Amino acid sequence: MAITGSGSLAISLSVFVISAAFLQKGAAEIVTVEGQNLATDNISVIEGEMATISCRVKNNDDSVIQLLNPNRQTIYFKDVRPLKDSRFQLVNFSDNELRVSLSNVSLSDEGRYVCQLYTDPPQEAYADITVLVPPGSPIIESREDVVSEGNETELTCTAMGSKPAASIRWMKGEEELTGEATVDETYDRMFTVTSRVRFSVTKDDDGMPVDCIIDHPAAKDLLAQRHLEVLYKPEVKIVVTYPEGLTREGDNLDLTCIAEGKPHPHQINWLRVEEEVPPHAVVTGSDLYIENLNKSYNGTYRCVASNAVGEAYDDYILYVYDAPTTSPTPTINPVNTQDSRAGEGTPQKIDHAVIGGVVAVVMFAILCALIVLGRYFARHKGTYFTHEAKGADDAADADTAIINAEGGHNNTDEKKEYYI
Repeated sequence: MAITGSGSLAISLSVFVISAAFLQKGAAEIVTVEGQNLATDNISVIEGEMATISCRVKNNDDSVIQLLNPNRQTIYFKDVRPLKDSRFQLVNFSDNELRVSLSNVSLSDEGRYVCQLYTDPPQEAYADITVLVPPGSPIIESREDVVSEGNETELTCTAMGSKPAASIRWMKGEEELTGEATVDETYDRMFTVTSRVRFSVTKDDDGMPVDCIIDHPAAKDLLAQRHLEVLYKPEVKIVVTYPEGLTREGDNLDLTCIAEGKPHPHQINWLRVEEEVPPHAVVTGSDLYIENLNKSYNGTYRCVASNAVGEAYDDYILYVYDAPTTSPTPTINPVNTQDSRAGEGTPQKIDHAVIGGVVAVVMFAILCALIVLGRYFARHKGTYFTHEAKGADDAADADTAIINAEGGHNNTDEKKEYYI
């Protein structure tokens, strides 16, 4: 034990003597190395993790390398550690490098570490250690838990105890929002960041997630989320349950009012615009039923639904047609039609194939008639020329031919006149 203690004391004394000699030799001659033989790197490390400091030498001529802390206490002299802090451990020592690790880094370890090379003149290189402290889990708060559509809401997100100060982003679904941030620095060089965002809400925002996203070099995927709860007035729709087609005299009418809102509508009323509802109409909850329709029931029927946010309505226009005298072809209207006159004046379907067939028959008949007439006229025209020349073939000359031709003057019966 005595030998070990004496050896440690001797090493410490030698370090002290060399350091004193170095200082006496001329502290004014210490230069910051840039482009010379000694080199090192700045380090950023997350609190609680490990940092490694490397003092590197190019073309070393057996000069001594040592590492000092921000208080200029010797951490390592060559491969010897005079400092009692066991968190410092030797990783590598050679003529060209002194590499030391520092485990479980804390804020108190932050500062400028010095690599020294005993040359003439002495050289120094500086390694700045920056300790990063991630913020705690963000806290998101809302000015109100529930907000009605059309109103403005405000959300606040806080990221505490970080170094450096965190930045905060807001997302509402896929939409990025712009917030207003304030930064407060505490006594221990830590930062607290608070961001506020304001926006108006709509019915579609109900259940929408709003994310507070924290950006910090020491943290990843750090966020807080809150779902919006939005109240909105009812949405109303009238559905025709019966009849499916036109409404005619003597028919029954059955309407259903569908109303959705948040909160759910607490009241649903039926009325007839500018007139009284028929006395025998039956209202059961959201249904309106009228028997034995007649034209005096024509008009606009309205379903009104209300909740704590407001009220809304939908209209149905009733038009009663005459009862059919014959069995009509049923007309089917869309379910969501809001007018019983839908389908009036609907054009009849035209069978184009029948029309085409009739036209073809007519054209064929005309063609046949033209052919028959053509053959008839051709035949009678030939007979005329043949009879006209009969008797002229055997004539000796032209004059005789004319005289002998059928229809000549010699063959013509004389005209006789009788007087009474």
